[in-house]
Amino acid sequence: MRKIFSPDSPYKIQARSLAILWTLLIFIACFLPGEEIPQVAVPEADKWTHIILFGGFTFLWLCSRPIRTAASLLGLFFIAVALGAFIEIMQGQLVFLGRSMEFLDGVADAIGGALGIGFFCLLAWFATRKTTGAVSP
Repeated sequence: MRKIFSPDSPYKIQARSLAILWTLLIFIACFLPGEEIPQVAVPEADKWTHIILFGGFTFLWLCSRPIRTAASLLGLFFIAVALGAFIEIMQGQLVFLGRSMEFLDGVADAIGGALGIGFFCLLAWFATRKTTGAVSP
């Protein structure tokens, strides 16, 4: 598991392929016509979907390029926010899809992006931390 979080990861190509496919999934899911979206009885399911989509987006792109400098993490976060904003603006323009622009969807995109980055960093920290050999009681 440690290798996937290192900058010289041998899995970068596979992770990049998954990240590209996930990004395409975001576009497909967000541009489905409104009547094709199934109705579920989960409160705020739409927002949870945005959080999961954009959390996966940032997590997978970090796996494809596991660099954890503050600038790269912030840059990826802003890319996720910009992508979410672009999608929301396009949903507002393409009214024939039966979709609408929602500010809270953009907020959910940003939250998901931040959670994906945080989850990656947390897993990377666990995978790369040095053990001291001490056994805890």
